[in-house]
Amino acid sequence: MRELRGIGISPDVLLCRADYPISDDLLDKIALFGDVEREAVIPLETAETIYQVPLTLERYGLGDYLMRRLRLGEATGNLDGWGQVVARLLKPSREVRIALVGKYVGLHDAYLSVAEALVHAAGAHDARLALEWVQAEDVENGGIPEAVRQADGIVVPGGFGPRGIEGKIRTARYARENNIPYLGLCLGLQVMIIEFSRHVFGTETANSAEFDPDTPYPVVDLMLEQRGITDKGGTMRLGRYPCVLQPGTRAHAAYGADLVEERHRHRYEINNRYRDRLEEAGLVWSGVSPNGELIEMAELRDHPWMVGSQFHPEFKTRPDRPHPLFRDFIGAAMARSR
Repeated sequence: MRELRGIGISPDVLLCRADYPISDDLLDKIALFGDVEREAVIPLETAETIYQVPLTLERYGLGDYLMRRLRLGEATGNLDGWGQVVARLLKPSREVRIALVGKYVGLHDAYLSVAEALVHAAGAHDARLALEWVQAEDVENGGIPEAVRQADGIVVPGGFGPRGIEGKIRTARYARENNIPYLGLCLGLQVMIIEFSRHVFGTETANSAEFDPDTPYPVVDLMLEQRGITDKGGTMRLGRYPCVLQPGTRAHAAYGADLVEERHRHRYEINNRYRDRLEEAGLVWSGVSPNGELIEMAELRDHPWMVGSQFHPEFKTRPDRPHPLFRDFIGAAMARSR
């Protein structure tokens, strides 16, 4: 059914949502019955992507009208660059297949920021994102599914609790052994470390203290400042923290900087007791806190692109400025596809 809805954003402007183009006669009638100027009636037709909306509003003159009404002078905005971003998203020349393996995939909004970061990064490479949502418990119980086997790259996002953890660890092992580009976010980094410890370092009982408090090899452990906290609330490591990048690493190449700041949300971290031995076995600590006490990033030395971050880079991506880690991850995935 065709639909038209009016949304007032101020006493002087009417945004008219519609599933079809609105005729001039209908816009005139809306202005008359809404008692607003004709220029204040702005069509807002259904778009293929939300990123088209600013272009639609600009095309129908909302910016010019608001500048005039608010007496702010002449409008000087230029959306040419934004238009190029949207054009790449709508008409890409190729496709990249990414498998996202998580425990909340039944509700895609749980990973909305990760999915959008992948869309932004794919657009930067003139590619359409084909995202496969894979339930970690299915991997745990049934092995590596075809969606993961056919993927050009694999993402394991953040999360809490033991459900589906073994499926994520199995996924990280598959990515490592088959040279598939892998991006681990927060928990995704931790399962990458657990998997490496078990199957490369040779400690089959290695685990995170979050999932097995009695593990003899807690390669991921509760942060020192988190111990003794019973009233948890908002007490985890939250917000923006600096990260020092090691030159010559994939992380450093992605950022093109020695120091970056990223947003965190976690209680557990890589256990420093195992840092030297894991590094000798082939891991690279590509990002650390300024005091050197916290592992912020890790990557696999002999792998096309296997990188994990303790922070959440998906929180800082933008359509016209995809996050460097997502951008280079997609680049590696497309290289594998080719």
